[in-house]
Amino acid sequence: MTRTIARWLLALALGAMGVLHFTQTRGFRVVVPDWATRLTRMDKDAIVLASGAAEVALAAGLVALPRERRRMGVATAGFFAAVFPGNWHQWRTGRSTPGLDTDRRRFGRLFLQPLLIAWALWATQ
Repeated sequence: MTRTIARWLLALALGAMGVLHFTQTRGFRVVVPDWATRLTRMDKDAIVLASGAAEVALAAGLVALPRERRRMGVATAGFFAAVFPGNWHQWRTGRSTPGLDTDRRRFGRLFLQPLLIAWALWATQ
């Protein structure tokens, strides 16, 4: 029961953040490193929108695909690992977003990512 609640809470948070990627794209652009545009051949807005779509899809999968629960956990953990360079970039460049407007907060955000990875894996066991 506890893992089920944790999985639903994770899905809710992921879904909400995913929607924000569509409604507040500009705020997420500062997190995208320049090298990501060269690597993907996408502009920053497209990367933000793709990331938001991935978050919404993962959120849906966490709750709608119970037989794929473990795979969805691994995919979600992989997503959290994949976006970590953006968090690092934001901290190193000192770029602010709502709630992450100081170096201390941006640095602290780096430590949230491993917790999210652990949460995704634990909640889907």
